[in-house]
Amino acid sequence: MITYSVVLFFLPQEKSGMESENEAKASEATEIKLLSLIPPIEKMDASLSTLANCEKLSLSTNCIEKIANLNGLKNLKILSLGRNNIKNLTGLEAVGETLEELWISYNCIEKLKGINVLKKLKVLYMSNNFVKDWGEFGKLAELPCLQDLVFVGNPIEEKHTADGTWRDEACRRLPNLKKLDGIPVIRQEAEEDEP
Repeated sequence: MITYSVVLFFLPQEKSGMESENEAKASEATEIKLLSLIPPIEKMDASLSTLANCEKLSLSTNCIEKIANLNGLKNLKILSLGRNNIKNLTGLEAVGETLEELWISYNCIEKLKGINVLKKLKVLYMSNNFVKDWGEFGKLAELPCLQDLVFVGNPIEEKHTADGTWRDEACRRLPNLKKLDGIPVIRQEAEEDEP
């Protein structure tokens, strides 16, 4: 199998001359990177549906406020949306059966509504957002495959790290977790009661 990777960085004056040449290649690519563009991407528009072969889509460091138009990305396994202005996780339904990794650190997410559709999600990098309470954090327990979670910099993590209870509480609530905030989770086997 041939793997294509396309990195598109357009300056405004270059866009018109190179757009059609790169567009054909982008539709075949398995990895697309649109990072730190000038001007930045402000919305995920319908052109994303042409990326049918894409397995990794990187749209980090832009000005995206809403997750949208993922319908055509039937092979998407990794979605990188860090350092944007995303406020919620709605819009992920179209990739719920394929997405394995979601990188969404440094956004404005307070509520985790919509995360439950990601049935194959193994990795969630969600540091430096605004999740404040265990009720929201508990929605992560609806992800049956979640093994690796980065949650540092969220108000709930900061508060409970200061109290010394973060790792124990987070791991108790997510019993399938193998790594939390970059550190392997070591679970003590429950001691059997002696007869």
